[in-house]
Amino acid sequence: MDYKALAHQTAQEILGYNQDKSGWKVVKISKKITVSKKASKKFPGNLYRVEGIIPESTSKLSDFLYKPENRVTWDKSLKVYNMVHKIDLDTFICHTITQSFAMGSISPREFIDLVYFKRCEGNMDIIGSNSVDFPAYPPSSNYIRGYNHACGYICSPLQENPAHSKLVMFIQTEMRGKLSPSIIEATMPSNLVSFILNAKDGIKTHKTPSGCGRHHNGHSSFLRKK
Repeated sequence: MDYKALAHQTAQEILGYNQDKSGWKVVKISKKITVSKKASKKFPGNLYRVEGIIPESTSKLSDFLYKPENRVTWDKSLKVYNMVHKIDLDTFICHTITQSFAMGSISPREFIDLVYFKRCEGNMDIIGSNSVDFPAYPPSSNYIRGYNHACGYICSPLQENPAHSKLVMFIQTEMRGKLSPSIIEATMPSNLVSFILNAKDGIKTHKTPSGCGRHHNGHSSFLRKK
């Protein structure tokens, strides 16, 4: 598989979602975080858009979201998040195992995701994620293997206060297994709000070691997928 080609394609898709202003339906507003959805073109489910303001610079926020170290210490939806293959300075493959959620009605899922960082004009950063097949981590009987269609974050300076950042997240997760779509629709918006709140709390205590910027390791997906 040409992982770099897929990484570039995913980043372009995330940018396209961010530029698409039509057809979104707001499904939750809580603590200044807005969750919207529209039908995914990738699978019979929803593409979610989550927007919030993070009181940190865009470079610090992107670095925090991109790097896998300590992810499970702040992302309460995950119990495992490990980089399993580094492709280059901006691209890696991660193995994720989620916690159960919806009071245990949705069991843990595992994901193998390709994660990619791209800096764009205007100090805007894209962190894209897409599930891939990775021979070293075949599906196991221990967890249901979910699939993240093009997901990711867009971090950009807040226009009225460049020291703060606007974070827009896009999620379209195929949970697989025998789940009722109504359970996912009922629980996903609150879980996405919780992710943003956890990130805001986590970045407050995050300290980047000297010389250990973004390009010494990799980030995100998902993600946050439950």
